[in-house]
Amino acid sequence: MSVDMVEIQEKASEPVRTAGVLQQNRVFLDFFWDLAKPDQEVRISAVENLLKYLKDNNKEDELEYTVKRLVDGLAHTREAARPGFSLALGQLLNAFEDLTLQNILDRIKEKYNVQKAPKKFIRNAAFGSLFGVLALHQSGRLFNEPLAVLGCVQLLQDLTQQRQHLKDLPSKTMMDILTEVPEKVFEEVLLTALQSDLASAFQTPEQLRLLLVALERFPHTLEPKKLKKLLGSSTIITNDNIEKLTHILKLAAHAVKKECVLPPVALDLLKLSLREDSFQLFWNKAITEGMLKESWGPTHFLSFRLLGRALPFLSLSQLKEVLSGKVMIHYGEHVVSAQKQERFKLAPEMETYVSDFLEGCEDAEKQLAVMVSFSSLVNQGYPVVPSVWRVVRHLRPAVLQDYVAWLRTSFLRPRVNEMLNFTSRKQKEREDEMENSEQEFVFRLRKWIVARLASIVDNNQVKKDEELIMEIARFVFFHAFFTTKKICAAIPETEDELHVPLDGKTRAVLVGSFFGLLLSMHNLPQADEASKGELTSHKRTLGVTSDGSLWLYRVVEYAQELLRTHTFVSSVNPFNADQRLAWESMLESVASLQKKAKKGHSVESSSFQQLFLLVGMHLFKAPDELAGVMQDLQSCVEKAQEKKAKKKKKKASKQEEAEPEWVEVLVDILLSLLSQPSRQIRQVCKTVFASVCPHVNAAALTAIMDVLDPDKEGEEDGPVLVEDDAEKSQKKTEEDDDEEMEEESDKSGDDSEDDNNEEAMEEEVDQNFKLELLKVLQPKKTKATEEEASDDDLSDDAMMEQDKSLAIHFAEQKKKIQATKDAKDKIRKEKMLVRDFKIKVLDLVEVFVTRQAGSPLVLDLLEPLLYMIERGMRSGNEQQEQDFLRRAADIFRNQLCRSKVYCKTAEDRQEELHNLLDKLMTKTQKLSESSVGLYYFSAALYVVKVLRGATSAENKDEQATSKTGVDLRFMGNVDVERVAGVFREALHSFMSRRKSPLTTQMFTDLFNRFPVLCVNLLDATVPHITSGVREHQQAQACILVLRAMQNRDVQQLMSGAPWLEFCTKVAAQLAAALKLEGQTESKALREKVVKALELCQFLVKHVHQRKLSVELVDLKKVLQVMTEVIAFKNSGTLEDTYWAVMKHFGVMKPKVEKTKPDKDAGQPPMPQQAAKKQKGFLPESKKRKKRPQPVLEPAAAAANSAPMANKAGVEKGQGKKKNKKKTKRAADVEAAQAGPAKKKMKMPAESKLVKKKKKKNKQKKEGGGQV
Repeated sequence: MSVDMVEIQEKASEPVRTAGVLQQNRVFLDFFWDLAKPDQEVRISAVENLLKYLKDNNKEDELEYTVKRLVDGLAHTREAARPGFSLALGQLLNAFEDLTLQNILDRIKEKYNVQKAPKKFIRNAAFGSLFGVLALHQSGRLFNEPLAVLGCVQLLQDLTQQRQHLKDLPSKTMMDILTEVPEKVFEEVLLTALQSDLASAFQTPEQLRLLLVALERFPHTLEPKKLKKLLGSSTIITNDNIEKLTHILKLAAHAVKKECVLPPVALDLLKLSLREDSFQLFWNKAITEGMLKESWGPTHFLSFRLLGRALPFLSLSQLKEVLSGKVMIHYGEHVVSAQKQERFKLAPEMETYVSDFLEGCEDAEKQLAVMVSFSSLVNQGYPVVPSVWRVVRHLRPAVLQDYVAWLRTSFLRPRVNEMLNFTSRKQKEREDEMENSEQEFVFRLRKWIVARLASIVDNNQVKKDEELIMEIARFVFFHAFFTTKKICAAIPETEDELHVPLDGKTRAVLVGSFFGLLLSMHNLPQADEASKGELTSHKRTLGVTSDGSLWLYRVVEYAQELLRTHTFVSSVNPFNADQRLAWESMLESVASLQKKAKKGHSVESSSFQQLFLLVGMHLFKAPDELAGVMQDLQSCVEKAQEKKAKKKKKKASKQEEAEPEWVEVLVDILLSLLSQPSRQIRQVCKTVFASVCPHVNAAALTAIMDVLDPDKEGEEDGPVLVEDDAEKSQKKTEEDDDEEMEEESDKSGDDSEDDNNEEAMEEEVDQNFKLELLKVLQPKKTKATEEEASDDDLSDDAMMEQDKSLAIHFAEQKKKIQATKDAKDKIRKEKMLVRDFKIKVLDLVEVFVTRQAGSPLVLDLLEPLLYMIERGMRSGNEQQEQDFLRRAADIFRNQLCRSKVYCKTAEDRQEELHNLLDKLMTKTQKLSESSVGLYYFSAALYVVKVLRGATSAENKDEQATSKTGVDLRFMGNVDVERVAGVFREALHSFMSRRKSPLTTQMFTDLFNRFPVLCVNLLDATVPHITSGVREHQQAQACILVLRAMQNRDVQQLMSGAPWLEFCTKVAAQLAAALKLEGQTESKALREKVVKALELCQFLVKHVHQRKLSVELVDLKKVLQVMTEVIAFKNSGTLEDTYWAVMKHFGVMKPKVEKTKPDKDAGQPPMPQQAAKKQKGFLPESKKRKKRPQPVLEPAAAAANSAPMANKAGVEKGQGKKKNKKKTKRAADVEAAQAGPAKKKMKMPAESKLVKKKKKKNKQKKEGGGQV
């Protein structure tokens, strides 16, 4: 293998290699080629194979050659090759101990002498030396030869001067050697060699780290006396050295600015300070007073990273000291200021440091100290760490319990003075403007604490027991809805007193967090789910504790306990009599459901329990609205149970018949509950509706579809919209507060004001406002002064009055504009809320379609869903509209039309379904878009499937045999003639209209799913091969006929004479369609020909295979003359299909022999070249016309003709010179044929004549063009 480096030694000194085995054995030489490959696996494999080869052959000349090639490859210019050769050399030295390391080191020094190498080869020599030392180190024998160790270290010391090429690689290699060298070798050999480097440790970060590594590895060798002799002090970290250390840390910080890592020397200094018991001196002087005094940049980031890396090495007292110092405050300022997208963020790195510390820490006190310290770093009360912090999952259960206790205590008694609070520059500027800053501080802190408590429950990776979960839930619920009167031992929440009372904003946050907490508890896995044994076979039940009780029921029991002890606690919003009655009835209903559930587990009873409990908990939030819902829900459940008990009896009074069914009332209740902004209510409503799906009747289903009707948007749920709007606006305020940062808040405030002003200026000016302004600006004047009066004549009082009037009018106009904007915004929000509510209602539709796909009621959903999809296609492009449309379309296509389960008992609705089919197909043909027509056509196919019912093959097992003729002809209750007529009319519309919403794929689906209808439609399809309104429709007719002929079921239904007659008709139509006349280059015509040829191919092949007596002579004649009518150029598909058809007739495609161009043949005549359009030339119409030359006297004409000729010659000569590298243009060729211009001899005269001509033309212009 050749190495792209010029040999440093003279070539004459190299021994001449004799020809022998080395030149003949390609296997041996290929190993060296593979060592330079970029693939690491190939290089490793080459090393292994090379060593195996050398061991097996054991030839000295090959071993010597290998050493030479590997040493040469150390300086390979390819970066991937150097590690390969270095690894191979190291493994070779490890395998063959006869090779001395000193000898190899001498070879490396001799070959890669940086001092003697030419300047352009210094980089290669440096890399060769470095990788040579690495090879010796990797051999594993380096420390057995002390002189070799010394030589390697000295060579590395020399390489440190080549920092521009090697950076800090020599220093790192020296560190690696020091970490492995025995102390005896270091003391006897290396200490003297490293004397100068150790003495100058305070000059560079590399030299200081060398000293630190040596101190850590050999503390007995570098004892304090020897250290004092080297550095002048027995310890490294002293008051005298602190400035030097700070300077080195700054250099190291700037050196790794781009890498964004912690310099190793910083961590080594930290460890040394702990060993020397000088940590406080190092941290306070070097980091706090040294690094942080610099301007924002690498020194600060080094301090933050060092803080994170230092956590595992510090004691408890040191942790508390460091985590409450200035470094933490500066880190908090960085987190607050780095919220913008383009700024560098260190928070993810710090989270990794804390996560690693908590994961590996066994000390509970240290874990708690770190969590408390980071939670206490606040910006005006709001902690800088996120409320959802993933590091919490590493806390031990006991530590988590203590941390939750600290959070609760901080909520009750906010320790403003104990928090590590900081304020940004802009916040300090606004301190005077802010009012009640302490209350705002407490509010922000409490909001974060509540979110942190909720996140602990929500995170399934956090190791927590059920008691802790209930403790958090009780705490949040109590402070959201109750206050303490007296201390009660049975209620632990009353024992802690609030030092700062809760305000309305904090209670609103608690209420929202509590219901989010209920959802998290509902989705919690069971405690013993990790050791699944019995639960693997069935689906996991949601919202259940380890003992089988509901989480909701536990919370309700706690709420009932609070309501009973009214002497100790009081409700923030006490229940009135009706609301209290609703609560008590809820408890009774749940108790009765639990009793029945003990007799036999029922999904329905469990769902109703959850619904009762959830509505009961929401009574604390909206008692006025849900008290009536609770009573209706209770009556529904009672009626449902009575219905089941008296199912066999047919006794029903007239009063009962007049009342709505219980399921209808239940559906109304579920719809009203879905308007609540709660994900848990949405889940529970979905579960309850799924359990009562078998009892849903037409009226209940109609109530659901009425909500989704686009024409009834403005008629319903007015109060719901107001309620949702308030809730959503409150949520948005909370999110804005959670992510609030000062710089962005200031800018957003200014930007919003500017935007409002710009929008106000863009509003259309009201004409009435104009008239009012004119009245103010033009007051009534007396007749005596009417002619002389002006604005300047007004007195000061009059001007002031006018200004006041103008200000009043402008203020009123601004209020009107703002009111208009608010009204538009309110309408927009209401539309969003209505659409969001309808998306929730679609859950019920999806559940019904999935659970009751075989119910006849599903047929009543077709038209409403189609109408929703059609209206959705015409609606706006808002994301919510698109989500609603996508969801409705998915339910219709995938859950309804494509379901394997469908209604198979529709005998009593035959006429209704046939009329529905007529209506759907009529509507399909009147649509303007095929995207909507696809859904209508799918609905029509679904109706046909329902009318047909279940075939005998479907009623059997899946392992039944193939379909028989009786099964194929079975159409159940379908009136075949009527249905075929409907689809025949649609097919005629598709083939006779230029723009039709119908597509070929629709009829293809019809043919595949219902072969009987396909047979009835083929007679109407075949004539359209020639009678289609355009070539496109004729091509589509060919596709439909081809798909029908390929269908095995159609072939079986038409077997015999009908099939023979059909093939004859198709052949005749194809023969007529392929008689091409006139223009044959149109794209549509060629498409038609391709599709017709594809049909021909199948037809001819089928006739020949089945040996049918179909006359194909006319078709063959038409095909034979086709090549004369239509050209196959640039159409590979057309040509291939044509010859594939002709192959069945025995006509093969002629082979085209490739002929080489004749080199001796003359060039084509010039007129053809001239006729070819040359690139880069303007057409004649675009060329500039020559201006008419004035008539000159003979002398003047002769004088002017000479320079023009010379100029033309110069231009031609320049054109020739310029076009040497480019293709010659035709004009240049003609100029060259006319004769070359003599450029050099005419240059002086030419320049003078040109100047005279310019001067004369100037005189003519000034003289008016005289001749």
